[in-house]
Amino acid sequence: MTDRDPTLAQVGEFTVIDRIVAGRAQPPSVVLGPGDDAAIVLAGDGRTVVSTDMLVQDRHFRLDWSTPYDIGRKAIAQNAADAEAMGATPTAFVVAFGAPKETPASAAVAMSDGMWAEVAKFGAGIVGGDLVSAPLWVVSVTVLGDLGGREPVRRDTARPGDIVAVIGELGRSAAGYALWLKGICEPAELRRRHLVPEPPYGQGAAAARAGASSMTDVSDGLAADLGHIAAASGVRIDLSRQALRADHDALAPVAAGTGDDAWDWVLGGGEDHALVATFAGAPPPGWRTIGRVLDGAAGVDLDGEPWRGSAGWQSF
Repeated sequence: MTDRDPTLAQVGEFTVIDRIVAGRAQPPSVVLGPGDDAAIVLAGDGRTVVSTDMLVQDRHFRLDWSTPYDIGRKAIAQNAADAEAMGATPTAFVVAFGAPKETPASAAVAMSDGMWAEVAKFGAGIVGGDLVSAPLWVVSVTVLGDLGGREPVRRDTARPGDIVAVIGELGRSAAGYALWLKGICEPAELRRRHLVPEPPYGQGAAAARAGASSMTDVSDGLAADLGHIAAASGVRIDLSRQALRADHDALAPVAAGTGDDAWDWVLGGGEDHALVATFAGAPPPGWRTIGRVLDGAAGVDLDGEPWRGSAGWQSF
């Protein structure tokens, strides 16, 4: 992007949309993609998982940290993780984008490129959306998912005696956020993980096939998100500090440099979009056991004591 790039206002809504959709290959599940009043997407299961997330400039991303390409990838990743957490495979996305009229049109195209790069990881498509003028960047994404004939994995069905298991790394996004805030450039990979999460694509369906009794993605923070399962299921969840030690120890040197507590990142940091689930039996390969489900008042413990550290992400 340069100062001489034509703006959204100069190019116009439909020309920008034409640039965004040109040359994109839709998956077989898309019967009719962008270009009409609505898209048509196959729902082979007969049911469709639907979820929506909104990203707002300076609340969920910063344009002085993230490129438009990064923002596009993040918007898709966090929405895909919601479908994965139901045991579904993400199949299609609808995207609405609001931005100031002086925004370079190339920025919208770059964001779309990032979105398409992310959906290519699991074979989905972007089937439509909207483009409007707004006082700052707002990205709203709706994901459609296919259960493949399986029952959805809900939050309210964990049972005492289940184990708790996770797949994906914890605390990385929170650590990266601290580095960005404090102007610390290394480790660059952690800074990157805050800008673009790495959900374990395909593992939601794997957990469902393995009989997961409940599941969610780690968006607000491990303790907070497991707290939602505990409250919905009426159970108590006890996490093992030793089972989470590898995440803590990987981040401890960074936390020492920033003056933070690595445990707060592991248990309270959000936006990793790892998956955490409960199982009556063994979890799938690659998942690691980090705790157990108990009888008792709804809540989350760490080694038998209530977690009193970071409460995780708060929307307001």
